[in-house]
Amino acid sequence: MENDSYIHTVLPGKPGSPLLFVFHGTGGDERQLVSLGRDLMPGATIVSPRGDVSEMGAARFFRRTGEGVYDMDDLARATDKMKAFVHKQIEAGKPSAVLGLGYSNGANILASVVFAAPDLFDGAVLMHPLIPFDPKVAGSLSGKAMLVTAGRRDPICPPQMTSRLESYLRASGADVTVEWHEGGHELRPAEIEAARQLLGRWTDGKGRGTA
Repeated sequence: MENDSYIHTVLPGKPGSPLLFVFHGTGGDERQLVSLGRDLMPGATIVSPRGDVSEMGAARFFRRTGEGVYDMDDLARATDKMKAFVHKQIEAGKPSAVLGLGYSNGANILASVVFAAPDLFDGAVLMHPLIPFDPKVAGSLSGKAMLVTAGRRDPICPPQMTSRLESYLRASGADVTVEWHEGGHELRPAEIEAARQLLGRWTDGKGRGTA
């Protein structure tokens, strides 16, 4: 597509290393998760785009009309744009594996891209996602390693929505792990450690599709 670029940060990794995309939450920017990405995958190339939608000055990846109410047309636009951006970065870097990690709104756009293009990512970490619609997976997620993290008292992402997402992912063939904590929408150490363990499958030089 013509406009497939985002303001973004790239932290180069070792030659032939995995490529890790990190997607910030509402109000974050391209710097929010790069340090976490580097900590979780020290040798990887980290790519962090900034959402191109402003909600009262807060950056997001797609528009919404209320809390948990998405502008589905804009989500479709954003998904197509992000697919093109990710593909372009993959073509330029020729990585050994392609991983994604997103928090909140960033987890939502990552999930939407995974649904639309299952072959694009080898694995994904969805931290506090909210998917208030029935996903349509364009193919199969068979063999894809996916981690979903959530808080049992999250006022933004109710536990039942997380459980529903887990069911969707499993029904599509994904290898899903869910990490719960007893708090709300905040990130806690246990879920970061769970992300480290999942992404660690690709830190020993394994290539695409071998995790």
